[in-house]
Amino acid sequence: MKKLYAFIAAILFVSTSLTAKAQNDDGFGDLLRSNAADATLLFKNYADPLFKGFGTGLNSGWNNTAATKKLLHFDLRVTANAALVPTINKTFDVTKIGLSNRVRLDPATASNTNIAPTFGGDKNVKTPIMALYDANNTKLGTFNMPDAVLSVIPAPNVQLTVGLIKNTDVTFRITPDIKLGDDAGTVGIFGIGFKHNLIKDFVKAAPFDLAVAVNYSSINYSKTLNVASEDGSSNASNNQRIDAKFSGVNAQAILSKKLLFFTPFVAVGYQTAKTDFGVMGKYVVKSGGTFNPSTNQTTYTYSTLTDPVRINENSVGGLRADLGFQLNLAVFRIYASGSLAEYKSVNAGIGLGF
Repeated sequence: MKKLYAFIAAILFVSTSLTAKAQNDDGFGDLLRSNAADATLLFKNYADPLFKGFGTGLNSGWNNTAATKKLLHFDLRVTANAALVPTINKTFDVTKIGLSNRVRLDPATASNTNIAPTFGGDKNVKTPIMALYDANNTKLGTFNMPDAVLSVIPAPNVQLTVGLIKNTDVTFRITPDIKLGDDAGTVGIFGIGFKHNLIKDFVKAAPFDLAVAVNYSSINYSKTLNVASEDGSSNASNNQRIDAKFSGVNAQAILSKKLLFFTPFVAVGYQTAKTDFGVMGKYVVKSGGTFNPSTNQTTYTYSTLTDPVRINENSVGGLRADLGFQLNLAVFRIYASGSLAEYKSVNAGIGLGF
């Protein structure tokens, strides 16, 4: 189980590509140097497919049939969702996202590009080289935008469904905070869903099942950072960290028909997902530079950024449709489905139940 959630954390957050660089004061640390507003813009546009893809995954895999379970009967399943990043979300233009004049394409780099890959872009796409300037237009340095990581955003889930009275199920996705290791952070998961088989309220021997379901899930993640202070001072008391929460709500109407051990289903509904992501703590960065021609050296000034990146947005919202099936082989279960929404996705899993 711990390895499964380590995988979630590794995929879910840009710590795989940015935080690793931060340990060497590269990439992520340079991004923070640009100032809080510009760092947030760059990070938000880069990570947007990650947030949307994972939000889609949070709302997937809850139900593969409209039928509900008898009292205290249960179903324990592990599923994996893969959200497909559309072409339009694989790149973004760094010159059109509202950056200040202090962060620009590096004019000294020949054949520089203004098109940057997102987290879900093509790994072979060349990344822009950005230049940092102070308020007096003194160049403070350069950095490369991060490379793409994955064009398919996975989201594993583990859930338990228990039958209640009156044709109703309750489903849980609960994992207490688990420390994944010094380099991976801590993750905790909570989710709850309800499904009610409406047709059984009116026709006990109906030839099909028709249900409504509402599900909520969230993942909390935290990770300690160690971005070196540019003035050489200790950052031991700067409390540098990533704090993040992803949550999703999915409401569906589900229609299914059991054919011996095979149950196909179709569902339509509305989903939302919210991202609350912060790079917290204090970060000492260069804020200006004065060049002395007599010594051929630049004297720098420094400032402290506090909680420089905060992204709080509704990352997913809109209609979705799901089509799939469930196989019942004695107590063994196989699940598969596909969904149509802003991000298309596929979901598959196995489970035990009765």
